[in-house]
Amino acid sequence: MLLPKRTKFRKAFKGRIKGKAYAGSTISFGNYGLKAMTPERVTSRQIEAARRAVTRFMKRQGKVWIRIFPDVPVSKKPAEVRMGKGKGAIDRWVVRVKPGRIMFEVDGVSDAIAREALSLAAAKLPVKSKIIARIGN
Repeated sequence: MLLPKRTKFRKAFKGRIKGKAYAGSTISFGNYGLKAMTPERVTSRQIEAARRAVTRFMKRQGKVWIRIFPDVPVSKKPAEVRMGKGKGAIDRWVVRVKPGRIMFEVDGVSDAIAREALSLAAAKLPVKSKIIARIGN
């Protein structure tokens, strides 16, 4: 699973996901991409599940780029623990995905295989998304 090697701060505020993505909103590497349509937090486990679904369907042909990285720690207190006594330990790592962000890119396979692989990946993610193709392809 993906997680940062080191961070500036151990714990982060929850925050809100506001606005649209401008950085990372165009296809840069492959010919097909999976674009987020809603704001959501995506965990490292969900990213890994989507990656596995894509590579398995493509039978390890072509190339897959993951354009998101989970760099926000989410803390959680244990079950049945009273309030207070500080913030809980880090439970998982997430990435805040804004609408318009390209999450995955695929290249080196046919149109039908790329679209089906990305639709399988979309089913593993909590974000509403759409499959887009590079213009001029």
